[in-house]
Amino acid sequence: MTKFLVVFDVDSTLIQDEVIELLADAAGRRKEVAEVTERAMAGELDFAESLIQRVSTLKGLSSGVFTEVQSRITITNGVPETIEKIQASGGKVGAVSGGFIQLLDPLAEELNLDYWRANTLEVIDDKLTGRVLGAIIDRSAKARALAEWSAASELTYTVAVGDGANDLEMMADAGLSVAFNAKQIVREKADQIIEGNDMRKLLQILGL
Repeated sequence: MTKFLVVFDVDSTLIQDEVIELLADAAGRRKEVAEVTERAMAGELDFAESLIQRVSTLKGLSSGVFTEVQSRITITNGVPETIEKIQASGGKVGAVSGGFIQLLDPLAEELNLDYWRANTLEVIDDKLTGRVLGAIIDRSAKARALAEWSAASELTYTVAVGDGANDLEMMADAGLSVAFNAKQIVREKADQIIEGNDMRKLLQILGL
């Protein structure tokens, strides 16, 4: 049986939400942030610049917002079973996100992910500063994560699953690219397209 390394995007892929929008909701800035997100995912805006712009709207939020937002995240249908099957077949599962590690850490634990990576929101005195710490997880960083985890796991059969422009480089580098409920720019370039919101369809594509 083929052993796959499957790397998922997180927002609107592993989960149904865009966490930056849930955070912006708490700040009362959802509408303007959602518009920027839409343009970035469609490939109209540079992702890093758009992220800096969106994160700046979160300045002053209490760090307690992470717990509040965590409770509002909806895991995509079929994700836990899909991860379990990939791992049961000897594969590994990673998630790389243009979102935030403060929300991905608990999700990764819940889903039993093997690898994960995301941006870190700066918090000082229990308040968000409106800044991101360190290098931003953009499309190149996502591709690097795929390569690093492939080397670390010694799994050369790589699969990338995503929905937005930020996933394109990772998808291009993977052995198999799968568009999940994706933007047009991603659908045009993917090897396979999954319609709807049930991740178990990926198991059929992988022959699991």
